[in-house]
Amino acid sequence: MNSQDVKNAISGVLVVDKPVGMTSHDVVEAIRRGTGIRRAGHTGTLDPRASGVLVILVGPAVRLSEYVSASDKRYQAIIRLGSSTDTFDADGKFVQSNQPVNVTEEQFEKILKNFEGEIEQTPPPYSAVKVGGRRAYDMARQGEEVALEPRKIQVHHLEVLEWAPPEVVVDVHCSSGTYVRSLANDIGVQLGTGAYLVGLRRTKSGRFSLRDATPLRKLQEAFQAGNWYQHLIPAAEALADWPAVELNPDEVEEVRHGHRVKAAAGAEQPQLVRGVSAAGELIALMVPATGEDGSAEWQPKKVFFTSEAKGEE
Repeated sequence: MNSQDVKNAISGVLVVDKPVGMTSHDVVEAIRRGTGIRRAGHTGTLDPRASGVLVILVGPAVRLSEYVSASDKRYQAIIRLGSSTDTFDADGKFVQSNQPVNVTEEQFEKILKNFEGEIEQTPPPYSAVKVGGRRAYDMARQGEEVALEPRKIQVHHLEVLEWAPPEVVVDVHCSSGTYVRSLANDIGVQLGTGAYLVGLRRTKSGRFSLRDATPLRKLQEAFQAGNWYQHLIPAAEALADWPAVELNPDEVEEVRHGHRVKAAAGAEQPQLVRGVSAAGELIALMVPATGEDGSAEWQPKKVFFTSEAKGEE
């Protein structure tokens, strides 16, 4: 194989600790330049003002995006009480300021409980949500009224990590699609003091946490040194909490070409499983099916070409 073939065969996950000030797209472009692989994408935007876990899929693994981006997220949010802004964060103009913060930690924790569970949340007016084909932030910047529909989100847990009014640090464990800025603003409304987000760090995205993340600067040094592969996590790890079915070499070939394979008799058949090789490489995502003779089978839903397979072609 030539060097380009080798690059085309690379598939996996780079978990980046994104610095403040860069957009998620900036990070993806830095990964593309550093690896020489054009096929790369993130699994969920992280605001430029936020830092922390940004999961980048590289090579054929980008096709996992719809499954990985649906995962839960976890943040450390710094919320300032006593003021509120039109953007719900420190970038905006104050719409309420210098309110007295006569709130105890116990009162604050009680308010937090109102935001746990399945709730309806309205995205901030300065957000990337589209209204009639236009971005909400473009409309807001032009002084237009932005009427955004509330959406259902899941907030699994909220916990005070540091109580130092007017600032408080909150651990936020929530579903994908949650706007922590909106959460901060809504908490301020319920408290009657106003509140806005002054800092945000994503500590977990799906199964990947800061322990798995590599600072972007360190990754860029690895690109220069040519040893960045040591930071690449196998694609199968992105869905490591999904059930796995190990495929023998013959079954790997069958699945790679879209053919069904037999399922173990009497075994439980989840709705979606990872088909992996003996070496642990992700071959395909598979769904249960029934053969002509009524036997249980696995039907490939999305097939991934492995580096081993590329070498054989």
